[in-house]
Amino acid sequence: MNRYLLICIISVIVIALDQWTKWVTNTVFAIGDSVTIINGFFDLVHVRNRGAAFGFLNNPDTTWQVTFFSIVSVVSSLVILFIAKLARPKEYLLFTALGLILGGALGNLIDRLLHGEVIDFLDFYYNNWHFPAFNVADIAICIGAFLAFIAMFKEDTVRRKKRDS
Repeated sequence: MNRYLLICIISVIVIALDQWTKWVTNTVFAIGDSVTIINGFFDLVHVRNRGAAFGFLNNPDTTWQVTFFSIVSVVSSLVILFIAKLARPKEYLLFTALGLILGGALGNLIDRLLHGEVIDFLDFYYNNWHFPAFNVADIAICIGAFLAFIAMFKEDTVRRKKRDS
């Protein structure tokens, strides 16, 4: 399969799932609402995030943040396509990772452009400890980054074996 087609298919699936789950959240919950799914561990919530993933740099001043994080998303997308171009043709794990990262970046970019902020709805916690709320796009980016790390480590191992033999 063509590397760009694989990246595109995965990205479109991530964007569709991300936007659908955010639409459901926005339709069913008012901002600030929450429903306990697993008591003491997991809630569905409706919060808005003007910062980066997991609430990093989240504060009320959105004038620079929407622009900054939108530019970061576009630049990241271009870097992903450049990495795909440099990779060998059959690096399917890397292309899968890039598709996940691209889909997540574009999913959150759509929110920033439509709402000026990102819709988050997954809230995990234990007692007084709360992990920042997140969404499907954030999950895709994290899984993609993990897979990219594995792909690069695997590629580095293959190169070392060829060099040493």
